[in-house]
This record gives sequence, structure tokens and C-alpha cells, in this order.
Amino acid sequence: MRERMQIGEVAERTGLSLRTIRYYEEVGLVVPSARSQGGFRLYTEPDIDRLQLIKRMKPLGFQLEEMREVLAILDPVPGSPPVADPAGRLAEFSGAAEQACRDLRAKLTAAEEFSALLRAHRERLPDADSPART
Repeated sequence: MRERMQIGEVAERTGLSLRTIRYYEEVGLVVPSARSQGGFRLYTEPDIDRLQLIKRMKPLGFQLEEMREVLAILDPVPGSPPVADPAGRLAEFSGAAEQACRDLRAKLTAAEEFSALLRAHRERLPDADSPART
């Protein structure tokens, strides 16, 4: 039998907040594998894998419907409708993900350049703790 974890442990393992995990359940992206007798959500490793997949899509700008479609291709839930042209859709999603990565790299480069500029200016300023230069 698979180990079942409560939502707090899942949040800790995935780095997602309880609220985010509940939201993903509410919108149908992930469903707990079971509930305890007390009604607590119980998750398994495949549930965590699914949450990690969702977490990877988020910074790339994937919308909920796109996430649903990607999940339906990569991690289908038994009984869910098949995706039309999964290979074509996966190629589209792959292209979008690669473009988002390029965009994020460009933003990171700009942020690093700005950070270096601030650091250089800070190093040229007199130390706040030393006597003022006259």
C-alpha cells in the first residue's frame, strides 16, 4: 500500500502553500487520492508528482486550461477524455515553454546587470560607519 500524506506534509515536500494545494484541488488540477476517516485530504507520491508538474508550469505562464491539457497528456486520470492530437499539442506546449524560458533568461540577465550596477555604486560610496570624507 502506498504511503499517504496529509496536506501539511505535501506542502512541505512541494514548497506549495496549503492554500495553493487546496486551490488546485478546487479547480480540478489535482485530487487527493483519499480522505481520512476525519475527512482530511490524503495524498500519495503520484499526487505529489502531479503537484510538482503543476508547479513547474506556473512560472512559465501556463494558464489553468493549458495546465489541464498538459496534465491530460502527461498524467491522464483514468476516465478523463482524451486530448485531440496529443503529439501536436505537446509540441505547441513545448515551444511555449522554451519561449518562456528564453524570456525568463533575458529577465534574469537584466536583473543581474542591474544588481551588479547597484553593487558597484554601493562600493564607491563612503561607508556609513566611517567618518565622513571632507
